[in-house]
Amino acid sequence: MNNVSELLSHNIISEKLDQFKSSFNEEMNLPDLLEKEIAKMIDHTLLKPDATESEIKKLCDEAREFDFASVCVNPCWVDFCYNQLKETNVKVCTVIGFPLGANHTNTKLQEAETAIADGAEEIDMVINIGQLKSRNYDYVFNEIEKITYIAKRSLALTKVIIETCLLTDEEKFIASILSKEAQADFVKTSTGFSKGGATIYDVALMNFAIEGKLKVKASGGVRSKDDALKMIAAGASRIGTSSGVKIIQGEKGSSDY
Repeated sequence: MNNVSELLSHNIISEKLDQFKSSFNEEMNLPDLLEKEIAKMIDHTLLKPDATESEIKKLCDEAREFDFASVCVNPCWVDFCYNQLKETNVKVCTVIGFPLGANHTNTKLQEAETAIADGAEEIDMVINIGQLKSRNYDYVFNEIEKITYIAKRSLALTKVIIETCLLTDEEKFIASILSKEAQADFVKTSTGFSKGGATIYDVALMNFAIEGKLKVKASGGVRSKDDALKMIAAGASRIGTSSGVKIIQGEKGSSDY
């Protein structure tokens, strides 16, 4: 963590933020992607607390039909989804410490262990936002590193949700660096259950901070093909959305996630 502490010095972060802001341009050329290419970047998501088994099955059926990257569900549905999708290329993704991130680290570790045992191949964990804001960076780093270790041991991916709507630009930058140094696979914008979701600015900032060492997932408020293409142009390589079918069909969803 000593080298990480050096990377997080206020002067270095301020300098890098200035570099980012001077280079950022919200007007971007959108990539020319086929629907099937976009589909492979979508985590087809259903995280509402009242989701029923029939709704989860429909989610899996749609993911199979459109060949989405994964279904993203709450932990209690991982085993069910695994059995629905084990003969397909669709992965099962779940959330850890969701949506607040304020669980005890040991609770998150147990959640991750159980989810992987149930068949999850992708783990989207929420950082402890209060610890980040308190500048307890060792705490945040160690938690990400421990969960990432559990995931990598089973060849699962880790995505680190930093909840950008609650952070300053400096905190977004620091959270992205901590995720990179802890060797996570993705840094992710949002839970979709707080004050805001993904923005082009935040995706570009996170992409700048990680310097190509991991990937960015945009989630929260991505409802149309145009929204998705803008996030991809900004640097996202995965899109978390409950509007995946509508995006592929050229329509616009209405969900906040």
